[in-house]
Amino acid sequence: MDTISYVTVDVFTSTRFEGNPLAVISDARGLTDAAMQKIATEFNYSEVTFVLPPENPANSARVRIFTPTMEIPFAGHPNVGTAYVLGRQAEIFGKPVGDTLRFEERAGIVEVRLKRSGGKIAAAAIRAPQPLTIGGIVAEETIARCISLDPGLVLTTTHAPVFASVGLNFAVAELNGLEALAASRPNLAGFQAAAGGQTTSGHDFSLFVYVRTAENPWNIRARMFAPLDNVPEDPATGSASAALGAYLVSLTAEADMNTRITIEQGVEMGRRSIIALDVTKSDGAITDVIISGSCVAVMRGEIILQD
Repeated sequence: MDTISYVTVDVFTSTRFEGNPLAVISDARGLTDAAMQKIATEFNYSEVTFVLPPENPANSARVRIFTPTMEIPFAGHPNVGTAYVLGRQAEIFGKPVGDTLRFEERAGIVEVRLKRSGGKIAAAAIRAPQPLTIGGIVAEETIARCISLDPGLVLTTTHAPVFASVGLNFAVAELNGLEALAASRPNLAGFQAAAGGQTTSGHDFSLFVYVRTAENPWNIRARMFAPLDNVPEDPATGSASAALGAYLVSLTAEADMNTRITIEQGVEMGRRSIIALDVTKSDGAITDVIISGSCVAVMRGEIILQD
Protein backbone atom coordinates (compact mmCIF):
# COMPACT_ATOMS: atom_id res chain seq x y z
CA MET A 1 0.00 0.00 0.00
CA ASP A 2 1.45 3.39 -1.05
CA THR A 3 0.98 6.13 1.53
CA ILE A 4 2.26 9.61 2.28
CA SER A 5 2.52 11.17 5.74
CA TYR A 6 0.88 14.38 6.91
CA VAL A 7 0.75 16.50 10.06
CA THR A 8 -1.93 19.00 10.99
CA VAL A 9 -1.32 22.04 13.16
CA ASP A 10 -3.44 24.89 14.46
CA VAL A 11 -1.78 28.17 13.51
CA PHE A 12 -1.86 31.59 15.19
CA THR A 13 -2.79 30.02 18.51
CA SER A 14 -1.21 28.06 21.34
CA THR A 15 -4.54 26.38 22.16
CA ARG A 16 -5.38 23.17 20.32
CA PHE A 17 -8.63 23.34 18.27
CA GLU A 18 -8.46 27.11 17.99
CA GLY A 19 -6.61 29.17 15.37
CA ASN A 20 -6.48 28.12 11.73
CA PRO A 21 -5.95 24.42 10.93
CA LEU A 22 -3.32 23.49 8.34
CA ALA A 23 -2.26 20.16 6.86
CA VAL A 24 1.41 19.84 5.93
CA ILE A 25 2.75 17.15 3.60
CA SER A 26 6.40 17.44 4.61
CA ASP A 27 7.71 15.29 1.74
CA ALA A 28 5.52 15.62 -1.35
CA ARG A 29 7.98 14.09 -3.82
CA GLY A 30 6.16 11.97 -6.38
CA LEU A 31 2.82 13.73 -6.12
CA THR A 32 1.39 15.23 -9.29
CA ASP A 33 -0.26 18.66 -9.38
CA ALA A 34 -3.62 16.93 -9.75
CA ALA A 35 -2.96 14.72 -6.72
CA MET A 36 -1.99 17.75 -4.62
CA GLN A 37 -5.22 19.49 -5.56
CA LYS A 38 -7.31 16.42 -4.75
CA ILE A 39 -5.65 16.06 -1.35
CA ALA A 40 -6.25 19.75 -0.57
CA THR A 41 -9.87 19.41 -1.61
CA GLU A 42 -10.25 16.31 0.57
CA PHE A 43 -8.90 18.07 3.68
CA ASN A 44 -11.13 21.07 2.91
CA TYR A 45 -8.97 23.33 5.08
CA SER A 46 -8.41 26.86 3.84
CA GLU A 47 -4.94 25.69 2.74
CA VAL A 48 -2.73 22.59 2.59
CA THR A 49 1.02 22.79 1.95
CA PHE A 50 3.23 20.40 0.01
CA VAL A 51 6.96 20.51 0.72
CA LEU A 52 9.52 19.64 -1.96
CA PRO A 53 13.32 19.89 -2.21
CA PRO A 54 14.46 23.40 -3.14
CA GLU A 55 15.49 24.20 -6.70
CA ASN A 56 18.34 26.29 -5.26
CA PRO A 57 20.27 24.31 -2.62
CA ALA A 58 20.91 27.55 -0.73
CA ASN A 59 17.22 27.51 0.23
CA SER A 60 15.48 25.17 2.67
CA ALA A 61 12.55 23.86 0.63
CA ARG A 62 10.05 24.58 -2.10
CA VAL A 63 6.57 25.03 -0.68
CA ARG A 64 3.39 24.80 -2.72
CA ILE A 65 0.12 26.05 -1.22
CA PHE A 66 -3.30 24.78 -2.29
CA THR A 67 -6.78 25.90 -1.27
CA PRO A 68 -9.71 23.51 -1.81
CA THR A 69 -10.00 24.88 -5.37
CA MET A 70 -6.61 26.12 -6.60
CA GLU A 71 -2.91 26.70 -6.01
CA ILE A 72 -2.02 30.15 -4.67
CA PRO A 73 1.34 32.00 -4.69
CA PHE A 74 1.56 32.92 -1.00
CA ALA A 75 -0.36 32.82 2.27
CA GLY A 76 0.50 33.63 5.86
CA HIS A 77 -0.74 30.81 8.06
CA PRO A 78 0.55 28.05 5.70
CA ASN A 79 4.07 29.46 5.95
CA VAL A 80 3.99 29.85 9.72
CA GLY A 81 2.54 26.36 10.15
CA THR A 82 4.86 24.70 7.64
CA ALA A 83 7.89 26.27 9.28
CA TYR A 84 6.68 25.02 12.66
CA VAL A 85 6.32 21.45 11.33
CA LEU A 86 9.66 21.43 9.52
CA GLY A 87 11.41 23.11 12.43
CA ARG A 88 10.45 20.19 14.68
CA GLN A 89 12.23 17.75 12.35
CA ALA A 90 15.90 16.83 12.72
CA GLU A 91 16.58 17.77 9.11
CA ILE A 92 14.92 18.97 5.91
CA PHE A 93 15.86 16.91 2.86
CA GLY A 94 19.18 15.97 4.44
CA LYS A 95 20.08 19.43 5.77
CA PRO A 96 20.02 20.27 9.49
CA VAL A 97 17.35 22.68 10.66
CA GLY A 98 18.70 26.05 11.79
CA ASP A 99 16.99 29.11 13.19
CA THR A 100 16.11 30.51 9.77
CA LEU A 101 14.37 28.85 6.83
CA ARG A 102 13.99 30.04 3.24
CA PHE A 103 11.00 28.78 1.26
CA GLU A 104 10.77 28.98 -2.52
CA GLU A 105 7.20 29.93 -3.47
CA ARG A 106 5.42 31.25 -6.51
CA ALA A 107 5.34 34.73 -4.95
CA GLY A 108 9.09 34.66 -4.30
CA ILE A 109 11.42 33.70 -1.46
CA VAL A 110 9.76 33.62 1.96
CA GLU A 111 12.13 33.98 4.91
CA VAL A 112 11.09 32.36 8.19
CA ARG A 113 12.59 32.79 11.65
CA LEU A 114 11.85 30.00 14.11
CA LYS A 115 11.10 30.87 17.73
CA ARG A 116 11.86 28.36 20.48
CA SER A 117 10.52 27.95 24.00
CA GLY A 118 12.18 25.48 26.33
CA GLY A 119 14.24 24.19 23.43
CA LYS A 120 11.16 23.40 21.33
CA ILE A 121 9.73 25.26 18.34
CA ALA A 122 6.74 27.26 19.55
CA ALA A 123 6.21 29.93 16.91
CA ALA A 124 7.48 31.32 13.62
CA ALA A 125 7.83 34.72 11.98
CA ILE A 126 7.77 35.23 8.22
CA ARG A 127 8.66 38.16 6.03
CA ALA A 128 6.12 39.13 3.36
CA PRO A 129 7.59 38.20 -0.03
CA GLN A 130 6.48 41.23 -2.05
CA PRO A 131 6.22 45.01 -1.54
CA LEU A 132 2.86 46.51 -0.68
CA THR A 133 0.74 47.12 -3.78
CA ILE A 134 -2.61 48.87 -3.80
CA GLY A 135 -5.18 48.11 -6.48
CA GLY A 136 -8.53 49.58 -7.41
CA ILE A 137 -11.22 50.94 -5.12
CA VAL A 138 -14.27 48.79 -4.38
CA ALA A 139 -17.68 50.42 -3.94
CA GLU A 140 -19.16 50.36 -0.44
CA GLU A 141 -22.32 48.84 -1.94
CA THR A 142 -20.28 45.94 -3.31
CA ILE A 143 -18.69 45.26 0.08
CA ALA A 144 -22.05 45.54 1.83
CA ARG A 145 -23.75 43.14 -0.56
CA CYS A 146 -20.97 40.56 -0.11
CA ILE A 147 -21.52 40.45 3.67
CA SER A 148 -25.26 41.21 3.87
CA LEU A 149 -24.93 44.62 5.52
CA ASP A 150 -26.26 48.11 4.93
CA PRO A 151 -23.72 50.15 2.90
CA GLY A 152 -23.74 52.80 5.63
CA LEU A 153 -21.90 50.35 7.90
CA VAL A 154 -18.87 50.37 5.58
CA LEU A 155 -16.54 53.21 6.63
CA THR A 156 -14.53 55.37 4.26
CA THR A 157 -13.08 57.83 6.80
CA THR A 158 -9.55 56.38 6.79
CA HIS A 159 -9.72 54.79 3.34
CA ALA A 160 -12.20 53.56 0.78
CA PRO A 161 -12.49 49.78 0.38
CA VAL A 162 -9.55 48.82 -1.78
CA PHE A 163 -7.46 45.90 -3.00
CA ALA A 164 -4.16 45.42 -1.16
CA SER A 165 -1.42 42.81 -1.43
CA VAL A 166 1.99 41.81 -0.12
CA GLY A 167 1.89 38.55 -2.08
CA LEU A 168 -1.81 37.70 -2.33
CA ASN A 169 -4.58 40.13 -3.18
CA PHE A 170 -7.52 40.96 -0.89
CA ALA A 171 -10.27 43.52 -0.80
CA VAL A 172 -9.99 45.27 2.59
CA ALA A 173 -12.74 47.34 4.17
CA GLU A 174 -13.35 48.95 7.56
CA LEU A 175 -16.70 48.49 9.33
CA ASN A 176 -18.23 50.86 11.88
CA GLY A 177 -18.13 48.57 14.92
CA LEU A 178 -18.07 45.08 16.39
CA GLU A 179 -21.82 44.70 15.95
CA ALA A 180 -21.48 45.14 12.20
CA LEU A 181 -18.52 42.77 12.17
CA ALA A 182 -20.50 40.13 14.07
CA ALA A 183 -23.55 40.58 11.83
CA SER A 184 -21.58 40.03 8.62
CA ARG A 185 -22.74 37.00 6.63
CA PRO A 186 -21.22 35.99 3.27
CA ASN A 187 -23.63 36.36 0.36
CA LEU A 188 -22.52 34.11 -2.50
CA ALA A 189 -24.36 36.14 -5.15
CA GLY A 190 -22.62 39.28 -3.91
CA PHE A 191 -19.20 37.65 -4.18
CA GLN A 192 -19.95 36.31 -7.64
CA ALA A 193 -20.96 39.77 -8.81
CA ALA A 194 -17.86 41.32 -7.23
CA ALA A 195 -15.56 38.76 -8.83
CA GLY A 196 -17.12 39.37 -12.21
CA GLY A 197 -16.08 43.02 -12.07
CA GLN A 198 -12.65 42.70 -10.46
CA THR A 199 -9.27 41.17 -11.19
CA THR A 200 -7.64 39.75 -8.06
CA SER A 201 -4.33 38.30 -9.26
CA GLY A 202 -4.87 34.59 -9.45
CA HIS A 203 -7.63 33.82 -6.99
CA ASP A 204 -11.27 34.69 -6.63
CA PHE A 205 -12.60 37.74 -4.80
CA SER A 206 -11.67 37.49 -1.10
CA LEU A 207 -12.82 40.06 1.44
CA PHE A 208 -11.08 41.11 4.67
CA VAL A 209 -13.24 43.31 6.90
CA TYR A 210 -12.06 44.82 10.15
CA VAL A 211 -12.72 47.10 13.11
CA ARG A 212 -10.09 49.18 14.94
CA THR A 213 -10.45 49.40 18.72
CA ALA A 214 -10.93 52.84 20.28
CA GLU A 215 -8.35 52.15 23.01
CA ASN A 216 -5.59 51.27 20.54
CA PRO A 217 -6.11 51.65 16.79
CA TRP A 218 -3.31 49.12 16.18
CA ASN A 219 -5.40 46.43 17.91
CA ILE A 220 -7.76 45.15 15.24
CA ARG A 221 -10.60 42.62 15.05
CA ALA A 222 -11.14 41.10 11.62
CA ARG A 223 -12.99 38.48 9.57
CA MET A 224 -12.11 37.07 6.14
CA PHE A 225 -14.61 35.63 3.66
CA ALA A 226 -13.74 33.74 0.46
CA PRO A 227 -16.76 31.59 -0.49
CA LEU A 228 -15.67 31.47 -4.14
CA ASP A 229 -12.58 29.56 -2.95
CA ASN A 230 -14.79 27.18 -0.92
CA VAL A 231 -13.69 29.02 2.23
CA PRO A 232 -16.88 30.64 3.58
CA GLU A 233 -14.82 32.12 6.44
CA ASP A 234 -11.16 31.78 7.41
CA PRO A 235 -10.16 31.73 11.11
CA ALA A 236 -6.79 33.45 10.53
CA THR A 237 -5.41 35.05 7.39
CA GLY A 238 -1.80 36.15 7.70
CA SER A 239 -1.47 37.40 4.13
CA ALA A 240 -4.58 39.58 4.41
CA SER A 241 -3.51 40.85 7.84
CA ALA A 242 -0.09 41.77 6.46
CA ALA A 243 -1.59 43.61 3.50
CA LEU A 244 -4.00 45.52 5.72
CA GLY A 245 -1.34 46.37 8.31
CA ALA A 246 1.08 47.60 5.67
CA TYR A 247 -1.64 49.69 4.03
CA LEU A 248 -2.76 51.32 7.28
CA VAL A 249 0.81 52.21 8.20
CA SER A 250 1.35 53.61 4.69
CA LEU A 251 -1.56 56.03 5.29
CA THR A 252 -0.04 57.57 8.43
CA ALA A 253 1.58 61.00 8.30
CA GLU A 254 4.89 59.81 9.76
CA ALA A 255 7.67 59.21 7.25
CA ASP A 256 9.51 56.73 9.48
CA MET A 257 8.01 54.34 11.99
CA ASN A 258 8.11 50.79 13.36
CA THR A 259 4.66 49.60 14.35
CA ARG A 260 3.43 46.46 16.13
CA ILE A 261 -0.12 45.54 15.05
CA THR A 262 -2.19 42.80 16.68
CA ILE A 263 -5.04 41.29 14.67
CA GLU A 264 -7.61 39.09 16.37
CA GLN A 265 -9.58 36.91 13.96
CA GLY A 266 -11.85 33.85 14.05
CA VAL A 267 -13.67 34.87 17.25
CA GLU A 268 -17.11 34.60 15.64
CA MET A 269 -16.23 31.08 14.45
CA GLY A 270 -15.12 29.88 17.87
CA ARG A 271 -11.52 29.60 16.59
CA ARG A 272 -9.84 32.68 18.09
CA SER A 273 -6.54 33.53 16.41
CA ILE A 274 -3.88 36.13 17.20
CA ILE A 275 -1.70 37.45 14.37
CA ALA A 276 1.21 39.76 15.20
CA LEU A 277 2.56 42.15 12.57
CA ASP A 278 5.68 44.29 12.67
CA VAL A 279 5.56 46.92 9.95
CA THR A 280 8.49 49.18 9.10
CA LYS A 281 8.11 52.45 7.22
CA SER A 282 11.14 54.40 5.96
CA ASP A 283 11.13 57.64 3.97
CA GLY A 284 7.39 57.29 3.50
CA ALA A 285 7.49 53.77 2.05
CA ILE A 286 6.73 50.40 3.62
CA THR A 287 10.03 48.52 3.69
CA ASP A 288 9.29 45.44 5.77
CA VAL A 289 6.32 43.40 7.02
CA ILE A 290 6.87 40.55 9.48
CA ILE A 291 4.00 38.14 10.28
CA SER A 292 4.35 36.01 13.41
CA GLY A 293 2.31 33.61 15.47
CA SER A 294 2.28 30.51 17.64
CA CYS A 295 1.35 26.98 16.56
CA VAL A 296 0.28 23.73 18.19
CA ALA A 297 0.35 20.23 16.68
CA VAL A 298 -2.99 18.42 16.42
CA MET A 299 -2.92 15.27 14.25
CA ARG A 300 -0.59 13.08 12.23
CA GLY A 301 -1.40 10.28 9.85
CA GLU A 302 -1.07 8.82 6.39
CA ILE A 303 -2.88 9.44 3.13
CA ILE A 304 -3.49 6.27 1.13
CA LEU A 305 -2.37 6.86 -2.43
CA GLN A 306 -2.91 3.36 -3.79
CA ASP A 307 -4.14 0.06 -2.32
